[in-house]
Amino acid sequence: MNSDIPFYDIIIVGAGLSGIGAAYHIQSKCSDKSYAVLEARASMGGTWDLFKYPGIRSDSDMYTLGFSFNPWKDPKAIADGPAILKYIHETAEKFGIDKKIKFNHKVMAADWSNTDKKWTLNIHKNDGIKHATIQCNFLFMCSGYYSYEGGYNPAFLKQDSFEGRILHPQKWDTNLNYDNKKVVVIGSGATAVTLVPEMSKRAEKVTMLQRSPSYILNLPSEDKVANFLKKILPAKWAHSLSRWKNIVVSLMLYKACRRWPNMMRKLLQKGVKKELGDQYEAKHFTPKYNPWDQRLCLIPDNDLFKAIKEEKADVITDTINQFTPKGILLDSGKELEADIIVTATGLKVQLCGGMTISIDGKLMDSSQAHTYKGVMFSDVPNFALAVGYTNASWTLKCELNCHFVTKVINYMDKHNYSTCTPRFDHTVFETEPLLDFDAGYIKRANNILPKQGSKAPWKVYQNYLKDIFSLKYSDAKDKYLEYQ
Repeated sequence: MNSDIPFYDIIIVGAGLSGIGAAYHIQSKCSDKSYAVLEARASMGGTWDLFKYPGIRSDSDMYTLGFSFNPWKDPKAIADGPAILKYIHETAEKFGIDKKIKFNHKVMAADWSNTDKKWTLNIHKNDGIKHATIQCNFLFMCSGYYSYEGGYNPAFLKQDSFEGRILHPQKWDTNLNYDNKKVVVIGSGATAVTLVPEMSKRAEKVTMLQRSPSYILNLPSEDKVANFLKKILPAKWAHSLSRWKNIVVSLMLYKACRRWPNMMRKLLQKGVKKELGDQYEAKHFTPKYNPWDQRLCLIPDNDLFKAIKEEKADVITDTINQFTPKGILLDSGKELEADIIVTATGLKVQLCGGMTISIDGKLMDSSQAHTYKGVMFSDVPNFALAVGYTNASWTLKCELNCHFVTKVINYMDKHNYSTCTPRFDHTVFETEPLLDFDAGYIKRANNILPKQGSKAPWKVYQNYLKDIFSLKYSDAKDKYLEYQ
């Protein structure tokens, strides 16, 4: 081994929610292992440090989005971005994880050597980098699922003719003055339904322009049951009960939507109609797909509906013909005037922070790989990734992944193995798309997303109760895991 190249038993890539969680589990369950967290940016927090748009908040409750090992204490269950970022920092400092983070360390490439049984990581060179190469035995990717360089921006006809300001939420200008301005937000997803009510507090009018509606579900920003439990029970018990309550409720909601889509569609629409009353127009709140074919949009305390009722915001369902100097011309012939246009048009899916992965110098094609339990890639040794749920809180699945990864590492130690490689058997399993999910950002990424198998352990179930047995309480020994 080249002594000039730093070596760690485990490298974690990414210092967001999943990276901080992975670091905790590694240091608590694999305490004899050396590890470091490599973060491409100058600060921790991931999504919650990157996004700065008005009103940014969680679209899951914090009892499940937060860490099981560091209970969420704030009364608000639907938390704003700054509160979540503070929580991440506090967690990292509380457990000494902040001392393990190497900032401005963007991993450009990772190459596995079957001869040396280790990963060599090439780090983007900049002024803050002491070593351009780092090596490790096990690589744990916690870099999220989208590109931090910029969001998805479709090309609109004559966009350059618009005389106002155009910006994407991912590249928000915190100095933007939208007081008494006309704002058009293009999109109907979680970001759009967050931006519209928040910007309407200062803007003259905010219009949410959507090509097609999304399902919207109101939730109270404070979880009354959780806050009551905190008053009468020890903090750890209250957090655990609140967490399990919300896990079960969200899973039941998802299952009901999949099993009885027509009934749940009517129920969700009835909730919107009840809030909007005379201002309810079915075409703006009647999606073309079934509930949970795409993620439900959660709004706290009816904030979007209140903005609409106060006539500070409105919703228009139409398609864009072209931009004009003064706004947007719709295919219906109507022109929307705007001073500011926000393109809340989604993310660009990107695996492993955009780095290349190779085995003995041969590039891996992620679209040909199969995911083992949604945690590891077929034919890639000593490699794991933390990817959350599409139908529940991100952190729930990431923490289960951590339980399994630490189990694999400890099993290797116990039996004196140096590698663990999942092997997909094409004679036993059929190949299926990774996600049964209709969102645009997923469809655009089909050419890079790995595949799943037709049955366990290669099937991705999107079900916490199944995964808790598959990942947390399962054995690390499996005929599809090749240890050497």
